[in-house]
Amino acid sequence: MIKNRALFEFWLKEAETSSFAGWDFSYLAGRMVEMPVAWGYKSRILPKIRQVASLLDMGTGGGEFLASLQPLPAQTYATEAYPPNVPIARRRLSPLGVEVIPVEEGSPLPFSDQQFELVINRHEWYAPSEVYRILKPGGEFITQQVGENNDIELNLLLGAPSPTGGEANWFVDTAARALGNVGFWVEQTQTDFTRTRFYDIGAIIYYLKAVPWQVPDFSVEAYWEPLGEIHNRIERDGYLDVTLHRFFIHARRLD
Repeated sequence: MIKNRALFEFWLKEAETSSFAGWDFSYLAGRMVEMPVAWGYKSRILPKIRQVASLLDMGTGGGEFLASLQPLPAQTYATEAYPPNVPIARRRLSPLGVEVIPVEEGSPLPFSDQQFELVINRHEWYAPSEVYRILKPGGEFITQQVGENNDIELNLLLGAPSPTGGEANWFVDTAARALGNVGFWVEQTQTDFTRTRFYDIGAIIYYLKAVPWQVPDFSVEAYWEPLGEIHNRIERDGYLDVTLHRFFIHARRLD
C-alpha cells in the first residue's frame, strides 16, 4: 500500500514531464546529493591542461564540464557517443574553439596516431588500445570511471537486472591491468565508495530516465509497485542512500 499516494503521484507526474539535456543534473539540486569521493577530478586534471597544446575530452556530454576548464589548449577536441548531446555540446563548445565529434562506442577514434598530449575521460567508455594510439609518446591519460557497484541498490530494490551498460568486473585493478597490457605505465590509481542520497521518488525516476543503462527497461508502469515501496521507505526515513562507486586512473604512454 502506497503511503501518501497524492504525493507519490505528484512526484511521478513531475518526473515524467521534466526533460533532461546534456549532462546537467541541476534540476535535482537539493533532491539528489552525491557525497564527495577521496580526490578532486578537476583538481587533478587542471594543472595538466595548462601544460599542453593538445587535448581530447572523451564523453563530453553537453560540454558543461569541459567549458568549466577554460582557457583550453589551442587544439582541443571532444567526443560524444549519445547523439542528443552532440548539438548541445557544439553550441556550448564551438565558441571556445572546440570541435565536437560524434562517435560510436566500440568504433575506432577518428583521430591520427600520436595526435594528443593529454586525453581526459570522465565516466566514458574507452578502448585502451585506441587511447594509446592517439597519445603522443609521454602523453597522459586521466580518467574517472563509474565502478560496477554504482547504484546497485536501485536495481535490487526494483527487482531489476544488474546494469548492462558497463563492463563486467569493472573495478580499478581490472581497468589498470587492461591499460598496462597495451603498453601504458600506470602512475596512480585510487578507488572510493561513498553514497548518493535521494530525497524523493521523483528524483529517482528522473535520474533513471537520464541514465538508462542502469535499468534498461525502466518505466514507471513496469516498476509501479517497487517504486511505491521505495516511496514508502523515503517517507519513513526521509531519504534513500545508494552506493556511489568511483575509481581514478592516471596513466602515461612511455614510448
